[in-house]
Amino acid sequence: MPQANSVVVLDFETTGLSPNLGDRAIEIGAVKLVDGEVVDSFQQLMNPGFRVSSFIESYTGITNHMLRTAPSCDEVMASFSEFITGENLIAHNASFDKRFLDAELERINRGYSGEFACSLLVARRLIQDAPSHKLGALVRYKNIDNDGVFHRALADAQMTAKLWLQMVEDLEQSGIVKPSFQLMQAIGKTAKGKVNLLLAKSRA
Repeated sequence: MPQANSVVVLDFETTGLSPNLGDRAIEIGAVKLVDGEVVDSFQQLMNPGFRVSSFIESYTGITNHMLRTAPSCDEVMASFSEFITGENLIAHNASFDKRFLDAELERINRGYSGEFACSLLVARRLIQDAPSHKLGALVRYKNIDNDGVFHRALADAQMTAKLWLQMVEDLEQSGIVKPSFQLMQAIGKTAKGKVNLLLAKSRA
């Protein structure tokens, strides 16, 4: 059974909130974890084929000038589809990143075989007393090393990976030996009040 600590953690920066409204990816960042160690990373700006808004420029720090010389989304996503072959995937607020991953890969007739788990949903169940479940707030709450850079894809993927591994480690320390990827998915889908029951069964 796939282990929770061998995954690809990814993050997109985009021109807006929905590919259905014509929004495109402008940066992908990802780290590959094997047995809890970062073994590879992927980071690339991509040109969506139109100018991004000044809001997105200031929010992400990614400017139209930077994107002008970046390769196309199609080119970058073709490389990225190879990077994630056979891997399960993690993102913070995964429904957002999955929408963009699916939309961008569909444009180039590529797919992927792995499944998604959402570190945001898992954190809401396992770190219920955090003041907020935004990535930056969780990183601060759990005292995770960071360089203060957020809303750039690779930095966010690296932070999400550290948060994910911290949650896996917390489960191990609570008596769950080598948590599986499927257990993490199940935690994310379980009602907050029933999580302890699920974890107790996993220790049995």
